[in-house]
Amino acid sequence: MRVPPGVSSEDFSSALTQFENAIGKEWVFTSEADLDLYRDSYSPYWHEKEDRVASAAVAPDSIEQVQKIVRIANTYKIPLWTISTGRNLAYGATSPAMSGSVVLDLKRMNRILEVNDKNHYALVEPGVSYFDLYRYIQEHQLNVWIDPPDPGWGSPVGNSLERGGGRTPMRDHFASVCGMEVVLANGDIVRTGMGALPGSKTWQQYKYGFGPYLDGMFSQSNFGVVTKMGVWLMPAPDAYRDGTVMVPRHDDLIPFIETISCLMDSDILRGTMMLESPLLDYRVAQGGTAFDMPGGPSAEEMERIGREKNLPYWSAELRFWGAPRVIDAQWQYVKEKFSVIPGSTFKDGRYYRFPTQIKETAADLLVALGIPNLSVFGLIQNADGHLGFSPIIPMSGETIFEALKVYGELYAELGISPRNQFTALPWSYYPRALLLLFGVSIYHDVEKNRRSREIFKRLVEVSAQHGWGEYRTHVAFMDRVADIYSYNNHALHRVHETLKDALDPNGILSPGKSGIWPKRLRQFKA
Repeated sequence: MRVPPGVSSEDFSSALTQFENAIGKEWVFTSEADLDLYRDSYSPYWHEKEDRVASAAVAPDSIEQVQKIVRIANTYKIPLWTISTGRNLAYGATSPAMSGSVVLDLKRMNRILEVNDKNHYALVEPGVSYFDLYRYIQEHQLNVWIDPPDPGWGSPVGNSLERGGGRTPMRDHFASVCGMEVVLANGDIVRTGMGALPGSKTWQQYKYGFGPYLDGMFSQSNFGVVTKMGVWLMPAPDAYRDGTVMVPRHDDLIPFIETISCLMDSDILRGTMMLESPLLDYRVAQGGTAFDMPGGPSAEEMERIGREKNLPYWSAELRFWGAPRVIDAQWQYVKEKFSVIPGSTFKDGRYYRFPTQIKETAADLLVALGIPNLSVFGLIQNADGHLGFSPIIPMSGETIFEALKVYGELYAELGISPRNQFTALPWSYYPRALLLLFGVSIYHDVEKNRRSREIFKRLVEVSAQHGWGEYRTHVAFMDRVADIYSYNNHALHRVHETLKDALDPNGILSPGKSGIWPKRLRQFKA
């Protein structure tokens, strides 16, 4: 039997018995077959001793059972690794940052407590998936939309706490959080914001309550176990439309992104934009790469090919939701703003007035219409999985040029093809910055994975040299990524450690999460 680090076999056996008494023997998992389900199928350490594995898992179905578990864990100093639905593929899935942790699996806490389609919010437990919430809304014919991430099987609680993103105007998921219920390491229960007022009528309508705003402390952290969360929803719009903007020249990217930034900051463009390049796509189809690789064709050569093939250099599909005459006016205004770029062209896209039956199956459209699906997993081919590397960069054309050059040179240095990217171009999952999504391939092969880990480490290092940091990362790299946020001798990290030791003195909650280790376990830091 595996045991958590620093815990004797006798103490662990006693704790397991107490867990069984607290939540039922059938919900305490210790067999190899059961624990294999809590391994990361995308692990970069597959078949290696460094692979993160759990010693047991417990699945409570109520906040009272969570309280009992954390109090037992405190008695024996047993580390707990909290998951919601455990669908966090590419970032660690269900596996803990420290091997031997007991997974605190909240999948059975799957109640939708309220959906209000007058004030447009939901109150849910962590085991509720986007599919669950979507079905509930459809079955009850409620006048709201959810904003699912690209893989819709995750949890609104878990994805929001990881600061994930979607496609609609509610795309910044943590920004849509309003009110939490949290079990602290000592078993105490805290409700944040207006929830601290007994009988509050506005817990899911006003974030801040009175006094310091604490909700951010519980995102990407190990300071508590979130057992309920309010999530703002989108009023069901009357219509949806999209359209594509295209510009012909390499240097048009600078005014192109400046215009997008202005429109987003003016709240005229409110959804996720993915920058595209039909010309670079053509180059990739011919065996090249979208990155600016050493020895590649010049911008002038690419523009010539673009003229010959009638391909724009840059494009973006822009989306609009709302009343028909409003979104029509927004699209017209967007075209006016982009028309100052010489040679810009426009293409009207899809147009829906609701209610209507959606027959199209394009994954990006379904997500933009608030319909969860799993089509995103078709992006990864010829591999057993991938690591998500996701740096945030400024919203500027100059930075995109810099990123294409930096990563092109890095891949050339490493002697590998950059074809394991989702795209070389950024997304606007967040309103005022851009996100690059890298997919570093993972295999059930030790040597290939060692190579992938080196690629990942170099991506982290080189990105930091240019002032770009990840917004989230795989559990195997949390310490490394946390280390690059090093201003003033890692002042932010020291604050995190201070909070951890104050709120969780026995260090039982998710040690190592986001590189935050409790004092008694800091020797395990990578």
